[in-house]
Amino acid sequence: MPSLNAITAEKLVRLVGTPHCPVILDIRSDVPTDGQAVPGSIFRDVNALAEWVEGFAGREVIVICADGLTDSPGIAAFLRHHDSDARILEGGFERWGKQGLPLIDLSKVVRSSVDTGSVWVTRARPKVDRIACPWLIRRFVDPQAVFLFVTPTDIPEVAERFGATPFDVDGVFWSHRGELCTFDVMVQEFGLGSLEALTRLALIVRGADTAKPEIAPQASGLLAASLGLSRMFSDDLRQLDAGMLLYDAFFRWSRDAVDETHDWVSHQPKRRKEKGGK
Repeated sequence: MPSLNAITAEKLVRLVGTPHCPVILDIRSDVPTDGQAVPGSIFRDVNALAEWVEGFAGREVIVICADGLTDSPGIAAFLRHHDSDARILEGGFERWGKQGLPLIDLSKVVRSSVDTGSVWVTRARPKVDRIACPWLIRRFVDPQAVFLFVTPTDIPEVAERFGATPFDVDGVFWSHRGELCTFDVMVQEFGLGSLEALTRLALIVRGADTAKPEIAPQASGLLAASLGLSRMFSDDLRQLDAGMLLYDAFFRWSRDAVDETHDWVSHQPKRRKEKGGK
């Protein structure tokens, strides 16, 4: 029988990566920067509860501790007291891992502290990869991530000055590798390759980003939509906001609608016969 105010790992994994996913709040006291975490998690220190608890008022929160028993029930209760819709992850982090569900490699995410967002920098005027990668990071890796779009010559200085991680530029870790685009690399390096929907989406992104639309029928459509967005917005951050919805749609297609086709069958209720009619 499910615990009171709890969600199972099977249900939570279906929410991960979607725009309506609850806040996934990891409160494990021993989370190392080189450890692992449930995708989409943010982190808070239990001992500093008074400093952050009110910031989640009005939000849906899933609290994760090591075993689902030690800290999460109490913290979830405090969050509910401060007007959060808070539940715990049944079995905590341990059960999630034992079920073989995806885990993010935290050693690949540079943060100034475990409870702050990561900072990333790339070239201005994004098209495909430079929107797809921020979408992946915000939905699966770090919902608090900050993205800086600058001229290519400014990237090294901005990266050093603000501790930002460069991506989709030449000569850095997060960039194209052989036939793979940066999105492919991130899916693999962050430990998300077991999610079939993401590997399917990665093929589409690669086709659109590397001028190889023949590798996925949907790649041409993604490229067309991406180029259209780049002409609709002169502000890169506004374009990113719009692009988040685009990739949300492609992800849900990749996960849930691959075999669905469009038809013209009407779903309107059948017309009632007139009195006396046949």
